[in-house]
Amino acid sequence: MQIPHQGSCLCGAVTYQVSGALKAVAHCHCRKCQKGHGAAFASYASTPRANLHVSDSGAALKGYESSPGVLRQFCCHCGSSLFWHDARGEYAEWISIAIATLDTPFTAPKQKHHCVAMKASWHVITDHYPQLP
Repeated sequence: MQIPHQGSCLCGAVTYQVSGALKAVAHCHCRKCQKGHGAAFASYASTPRANLHVSDSGAALKGYESSPGVLRQFCCHCGSSLFWHDARGEYAEWISIAIATLDTPFTAPKQKHHCVAMKASWHVITDHYPQLP
């Protein structure tokens, strides 16, 4: 039986539960992910949007359209980056969840790096996962 994953922002104003499997684990090195997370890259896992159930006491979850059709969501109280999705294309019904916001254990045997052509010059990728330009 699949145990649901649970997660939250730093301050706890936004919590969520994922009722299905998390897939497509990716570490994105694009400039927008770097800026949005204040880090060398952002790590995400994806699930169909219907599997994500968000509790947002006080309307803390806000969104920012970083590119046409791409919505990045974050907590307006603590600034935690939580989700993003692209309303266009073949994965329009999926949402990506920032893995570091999970409160339940998660392992991902298959992972990959995206946008490595834009990776931070001071960061060295030292794992064995595939690297995509």
